[in-house]
Amino acid sequence: MSVSSPLRALEPLNRPSVADTVFDELHSQIILLELAPGTKMSEAEVAKALGVSRQPVRDAFYRLSKLGFLSIRPQRATLVSHISSAAVLQARFIRNAIEAETVRTACRVLKPEDFSGLDTVLDAQHKAVKASDPVSFHQLDDQFHREICERSGLAFAWDIIRENKAHMDRVRFLSLSFASNDAFNDHVEVMEAIRARDEERAMKYMRKHLSRIKEQIVRIRADHVQYFADESDA
Repeated sequence: MSVSSPLRALEPLNRPSVADTVFDELHSQIILLELAPGTKMSEAEVAKALGVSRQPVRDAFYRLSKLGFLSIRPQRATLVSHISSAAVLQARFIRNAIEAETVRTACRVLKPEDFSGLDTVLDAQHKAVKASDPVSFHQLDDQFHREICERSGLAFAWDIIRENKAHMDRVRFLSLSFASNDAFNDHVEVMEAIRARDEERAMKYMRKHLSRIKEQIVRIRADHVQYFADESDA
């Protein structure tokens, strides 16, 4: 008598792993400067604080180091990396190149239901600006850019951007204390150009939006010099 495998009745598991949860928590704290550049990190201490074993913490540390958030040095303390101005501008270059082409595609392929979905994100951003809530705005900022990629059939583009924007993320968050309204208005301009299917205008406004960081980083570094790497000899 044959017995069917019970595995056929199971649904795929999509729950985040413990390592994913640890990664997400540390990633958020680093971006929001709750774990400031230069902070010493201990696998044992993080594991104890989060109530997990050391292995998922080790996995999360490795992933964060690959993104540029942690400096893992054998036999020495693991540190939250300082912000590299050069890395910020490199990330801006990559984003400018990729996202200009992304919005060009968006102008061609997005449908009314996509416009509606992006408008919902913009409405939430507007509320975050009015509420002076930079944490929510930062998350919604990422969501807006990510959804343009995904809705345009270019999810891989966001994967590339995410892998290269770690240093830029912290500067973007610090900029929201004085520039969230500018960021929101830029998003509105990009959205209006996409809705009008005006490729050149959409690309122009996206480049304008992403280029603001070149001026913002000067002010931010002056105000938060302790967060930045010394690149005077670079």
